[in-house]
Amino acid sequence: MSQMLDFDDNAARAMEAMYLTPDVVGQRAKVIDMLAPVPGEHVLDIGVGPGLLAYDMARMVGEGGRLAGLDASAAMLKVARTRLAALPQAECIQGDAAELRFPDESFDIAVSTQVHEYVADMGKALKELHRVVKPGGRTLILDTDWRSVVWHSSDQARMDRVLLCWDDHLADPHLPATLGARMRKAGFRVLRVEIVPMLSPQWQPVSYAAGIMKSIRGYAMANGERHGLSGEEVQAWYDDQLRLAERGEFFFSVNRYAFLGVRQAAVSAP
Repeated sequence: MSQMLDFDDNAARAMEAMYLTPDVVGQRAKVIDMLAPVPGEHVLDIGVGPGLLAYDMARMVGEGGRLAGLDASAAMLKVARTRLAALPQAECIQGDAAELRFPDESFDIAVSTQVHEYVADMGKALKELHRVVKPGGRTLILDTDWRSVVWHSSDQARMDRVLLCWDDHLADPHLPATLGARMRKAGFRVLRVEIVPMLSPQWQPVSYAAGIMKSIRGYAMANGERHGLSGEEVQAWYDDQLRLAERGEFFFSVNRYAFLGVRQAAVSAP
């Protein structure tokens, strides 16, 4: 069962810091390249988070366009609204990825990064996505498959338990494996699929790997018992990574997958 992460103000600031690391900056560049927004277009950013992608895309569509950012977290919306405050074409709204409160065919582009893996009812979420995107409009969904992780450890059995615990915070930690088929069933034609790696072949304090280590430690400390993980074991896992870093033996890699689709006119029958 998914145990969602709670985003208070501190967690929102930590997430913003992670999104400013070079590997996630590169991810945003890839997403923008795949979607290629142009002035005047209307964009929906589902799971706007700290608003970094939304800010770039709002500037690209200009004041003749529109950027709507959606997020379930009040703390994240606070950060995003501050970042987007000077852009009159941008607004941020609290809401649910599976219940998009927008009129039919409202957007030329819909994008979600690291969001749908948290959604329990993907069928409903994709149906809603299809409804609010204009025919011919572009949709990009990017999520992680945690089976792709390669992470060096001095104790692989302990690492496996920590990562199994981490899987619990998602509705589907392996969503990309089925996402293309789900998108096609929902009425999208999948145009491109790209791998977006989060790679740290050595320790980098300002990196996705360093940020996610802290997130995993916090989550496993609170939820590790059902996987036989004590707080002491979780801390030992974390300390082992720091020792590997000191010895020059740190290695981390996990793959995200970006699916670019175009809305077709009709949804396939279930």
